[in-house]
This record gives sequence, C-alpha cells and structure tokens, in this order.
Amino acid sequence: MKRILLLFVVTTLISCNSKDDDGGIACTEILVYGLTITVQNSQTNQVITEGITVTAIDGTYSEELMLIPGQESFSGAAEREGTYIITITGDNYENFTSEAIVVNADECHVIPEVRNFEIHPI
Repeated sequence: MKRILLLFVVTTLISCNSKDDDGGIACTEILVYGLTITVQNSQTNQVITEGITVTAIDGTYSEELMLIPGQESFSGAAEREGTYIITITGDNYENFTSEAIVVNADECHVIPEVRNFEIHPI
C-alpha cells in the first residue's frame, strides 16, 4: 500500500510541476485520499481490520473511512483538506481518539497523511 501511495504522490508531484500549453499547471485526474490509516493490536502488533470502524472528524464534517479490498489500511478524505481527529472503535478493543492530523493540498491534490495507530484489547 505504501508503494502504491508513493507512486501516486510522485506521479502527482511530477504532473503538478509541469506546465500545460497555456502556462497553467497540468494536473492529473487521479483521486488522492487525504488519510490512510492502519490499525494494529497493541499487544501483538498485528494489523487488524475485522470489526474495526475508523472515522475522520473535521469540525461538523464526519466520514467513516473505507477499507479497500485487498488492503490493510482504511482510506478517506478524498481530495479534502482539513484538520481531522481520527476515532477508532472495534469489537473487544478500547476506543481510540487521535491528536489532530492536518491534511494540506498543493495546486492539484491533497497531500496524503499516512498514520499507524495501535489500539488496546479489552
């Protein structure tokens, strides 16, 4: 997942730094997620996704991050800048609330914030 994300970021930076024929910025049409969150069991360090809900909150905006099939991370805040608090809940785990995570953007896309969080079993 990190390699794919890095490829998207590099492609975006290259595309955004090139000029189109009329002197403007030439941006790609890819969708970039502002948040990618991996959740781990604090005792085993095993990545967990089953029964886990990851929510991003920015003021009155709230979004449940999605688990993309075949990935071990939750993604969301597609092309949305903001200051997010992440909450993680899960069966047999203590609820988790993060510190603020700022998602910025350049001329073309958001700049992804990738985080790993450990949650504690009950």
